[in-house]
Amino acid sequence: MIVQPIKTSLFKENGDLFYFLDKYLPKVKNKDIVVVTSKIVALSEGRFCVVKTKTEKDEIIKKESDWAMKTKYVWLTIKNGDVLANAGVDESNANGKLILLPKNSFVSAKKIRTYLLKKNKLKKLGVIISDSRLLPLRAGVVGVSLGYAGFKGTKNYVGKPDLFGRPFEFSKTDVADSLATAAVLTMGEGTEKQPLCIISDAPVEFTNITNRNELKIDIKEDIYKPLFEKI
Repeated sequence: MIVQPIKTSLFKENGDLFYFLDKYLPKVKNKDIVVVTSKIVALSEGRFCVVKTKTEKDEIIKKESDWAMKTKYVWLTIKNGDVLANAGVDESNANGKLILLPKNSFVSAKKIRTYLLKKNKLKKLGVIISDSRLLPLRAGVVGVSLGYAGFKGTKNYVGKPDLFGRPFEFSKTDVADSLATAAVLTMGEGTEKQPLCIISDAPVEFTNITNRNELKIDIKEDIYKPLFEKI
């Protein structure tokens, strides 16, 4: 698998995302996966604002959340079924603004994929809208896929034998987030100015139909259920 980050200029507020892709994205090949950071998607949608006080920021975070609880450093929130800090509201690399998450990252991924398929005359292509997340009890961020299109987001091992013939009962690989993490690692979190990435030769199953719920787990079945019950 080859992960190629792409250096660009700064993406401006309310900028034209497809013009930006045309300018900086090299010609993509069949079975490539294009990764686009959520920040530039959000900026293209006008999903940013300026606040003058911490209270205003807190109100925006709560408004963006389905559930929110204040903790020592951040608001611990749930948004669209994901657990994340501050509902994804971000101040880093934002030039004094707050940048929110895209309106609907699955829709954005589908639009970008449709555009690139037609432009490059391809049949198989994946697109990921990436962000970064903290994991419980782990230092540092990893990548996460807010939305994707063109490939199956999970690989299911349930019922298949392990090395010693014992069938898996629960195991699945989170393909979408694993690819996002590989991309985020190479794109960087600081001054790299690499908001785009192309992943080639990824071990994925391409498809034209995206199941946006395949990564979701009912809280009743989640191994972290006891922690959620306490809060």
